[in-house]
Amino acid sequence: MALKKKPVTGMRDILPAEMQVREYVMNQIRETYRGFGFTQIETPCVEHIENLTSKQGGDNEKLIFKILKRGEKLKLETAESERDLVEEGLRYDLTLPLARYYSNNGAQLPNPFKALQMGSVWRADKPQKGRFRQFTQCDIDILGDASSMAEIELILATTTALGKICPNNAFTVRINDREILRGMALYCGFPEDSLDSVFITLDKMDKIGTEGVEKELLEAGYCQESVAQYIKLLSEVGHDAAGVRKLGEMLSQVLPKAVTDGLAYIMETVSDVAETEFSLYFDPTLVRGMSYYTGTIFEVSMEGFGGSVAGGGRYDKMIGKFTGKDAPACGFSIGFERIITILMDRGGEVPGEQPRKAYLVEKGMDDARFCEIMRQAMAERKNGVQVLVAQMNKNKKFQKEQLGKEGYIEFVEFYREALKE
Repeated sequence: MALKKKPVTGMRDILPAEMQVREYVMNQIRETYRGFGFTQIETPCVEHIENLTSKQGGDNEKLIFKILKRGEKLKLETAESERDLVEEGLRYDLTLPLARYYSNNGAQLPNPFKALQMGSVWRADKPQKGRFRQFTQCDIDILGDASSMAEIELILATTTALGKICPNNAFTVRINDREILRGMALYCGFPEDSLDSVFITLDKMDKIGTEGVEKELLEAGYCQESVAQYIKLLSEVGHDAAGVRKLGEMLSQVLPKAVTDGLAYIMETVSDVAETEFSLYFDPTLVRGMSYYTGTIFEVSMEGFGGSVAGGGRYDKMIGKFTGKDAPACGFSIGFERIITILMDRGGEVPGEQPRKAYLVEKGMDDARFCEIMRQAMAERKNGVQVLVAQMNKNKKFQKEQLGKEGYIEFVEFYREALKE
């Protein structure tokens, strides 16, 4: 029986043309973030199952690739539950592993710590365009800084990176705060113990619209007056910093004014100093599903792609789950695969690429002549030219067409007989 040549469902082989784009994007992200003082780290792809199922990852906890115990530890015949069979799993994001990493190594790290992490994560999700079961995430996080400086730096760094990678795509940063979400719902009369359910419905705004959200809230049995007031408030809120401050005055009985003042300050500062062009606006319907968010949340949408291409927020309670003592933390993640999808859809061109030249050498070339050709190739490589040395095929036209797809634009042919050159 022949072995299966196709990759596992939701996984994929990456061809050279796309790999070049991926390397370019990763280098651009890495260089940009290092310019903002972020330090690259690495965490294991395998995590303790107790950590992965600690109710920090929202719906992602339903999508874990779980790993069976190995060797003598695996006792199928006596197992009574899944916990008897599983002790580890593949990470579904980079945030939870970072929190564990910081909890374990904090004494050896600067404070605050600006972390850059790039790597594969795994989710047993339904595959579709731009969504895979194995994919790359690019995260930056600031740990140990409770001030608004963390959010400002994260937004500036991420938008700078996106501006370099996709200079021709307009993008928008939406921003909100989980405390403002809570304050608005309480102001409209929703019971505090129902807020999670209200926010789950609100998070569907992009899919079902205002009328759909209103209908679903009413069908859930919430007070008609509360629902009507909530919908009205959502539609009337101003989307700039002034609108956030005005909202803070309205919610002063249920929300500390420092929350809205802080968000307005972030928006004003980012707008004032950002060098990349993008739209920044307050979105009172932005929820972000991860249960670990405690404060500011943000999301980036880009022209040419239906969903978000980056997102993040503040998660000040996660590290305390490991250490027993809370520590401020805030992060932003670029949807690497979605950015790659956008770039590949428009041709996958890599700007500023090195010149590419192919040396095609006829078979049977004598040793001395071949050494001369190799020395010539090495000299060109030293001068920054990417040189491929390959044996010449009988069908040179097809060979050149294939190499052209990989970006080789110049060809030099070497024959055994000098007169044929």
